[in-house]
Amino acid sequence: MLYIFTGNGKGKTTAALGQALRAVGEGKRALMVQFIKGPWKSGEDTVEIKSPEFSEGKFKLVKMGKGFVGILGDKLPREEHRKAAEEALDYAKKEAESGRWDFLILDEINNAVFLNLISKEKVFEMLRPASNKLQVIVLTGRDAPQEFIDHADLVTEMHDIKHPYNQGVKGKRGLEY
Repeated sequence: MLYIFTGNGKGKTTAALGQALRAVGEGKRALMVQFIKGPWKSGEDTVEIKSPEFSEGKFKLVKMGKGFVGILGDKLPREEHRKAAEEALDYAKKEAESGRWDFLILDEINNAVFLNLISKEKVFEMLRPASNKLQVIVLTGRDAPQEFIDHADLVTEMHDIKHPYNQGVKGKRGLEY
């Protein structure tokens, strides 16, 4: 199954984390690979779900991005962001094919494609064999390509109706990140 959480509203990563938590509660093993988020600390960074039967843990989060691209003080060369996104996709592919995981979240991958850090074609190359090994793959981020939406089994689009950021209120640790 391919799930997509997209749109300009808050809650895409949160929805994916909720799905992972639900899967883990049913004995599944879930991996989240983050494509954009990197140096910023988020509440989910330190969550660790382990059980005696899985020495590596039931939930693992791997931050591979270099941060937001071209905004919020980003001064990194675009090539560094591109390289990080390519490495994240390679890592996700390797892990998806390993058989260690039932559930894979590619967090902010839609943004990485929209920003031309990785191509839609490379993502599809990764998804095809991975879908044979995994029960669920979740793609998050704004601007999901139509090709991803067409291929997905479930698509949810979050819409901003009202957000404190629009009134100049910065995100709060533990709520927005």
